[in-house]
Amino acid sequence: MNLSPRSYAIILASAFTFLGCDGSGSAPASGKATIAVATNFEPAMADLSAAFTAETGYELDIVAGSTGKLYFQIARGAAIDAFLAADVDRPDRLIEDGLAAPESQFTYAIGRLVLWDPSGDDVGPDRLNAPNRGWLAIANPDLAPYGRAAYETLATLGGDTSAERDIVKGESVGQTLAFAATGGARLAFVAQSQIETLPEPLRGSYWRVPAEMHAPIRQDAVLVTRGADNLAALAFMDFLASDVARDIIEELGYDTEDACQTSARCG
Repeated sequence: MNLSPRSYAIILASAFTFLGCDGSGSAPASGKATIAVATNFEPAMADLSAAFTAETGYELDIVAGSTGKLYFQIARGAAIDAFLAADVDRPDRLIEDGLAAPESQFTYAIGRLVLWDPSGDDVGPDRLNAPNRGWLAIANPDLAPYGRAAYETLATLGGDTSAERDIVKGESVGQTLAFAATGGARLAFVAQSQIETLPEPLRGSYWRVPAEMHAPIRQDAVLVTRGADNLAALAFMDFLASDVARDIIEELGYDTEDACQTSARCG
């Protein structure tokens, strides 16, 4: 039976949790790290966390939210050891402010934007300027990079965003998906990874936005100063750059081909 890397990781995590060992017969490593994760990456992080714990014995506490809000929380002293943002800017700012380790920063994923119709109707760029389009959900571009990419896509397609006709903003890309899923909007710009992790009956239909229609959604990770001496956080940053992690990330709808080029962590 052939198993995907994601399925293999989940099976390993379940087996090792049941056995209470790290696969070598010894007790698992003790320790825990708190990882702040952009909302779009939360489903992938669940799989990564399981695989990481199975491999190392370390445990992770996950805090998810919009990249902008997580940045402000870290800047104000939140107990975060590492930050997986949905952009480059916020990790850069943490480094400039002396709140993160410069050598730790690297691109762990390239996000893919999709236009989603939960009803399953045919969806494509023509739907955006249709007179009966209905409400369109977009993440707040000031807080969420996927929202910024959505507005760039509308501009590329020649849509009028100045009046924000029939646009409802979510605080994060997770809230944006919820607007459409609950009927608050007919269409939503969300991350492909969010749709890939929905149960099949709820996936609806989506149009994968061509990458050239918006700036790359380069998602960077960085070790927060608080986590510099946390063995679990250090181990997770190394794991995130591993081939195992990249296989999981790709399976959930991200690109990694151009990621991980700026750090010695990546093999």
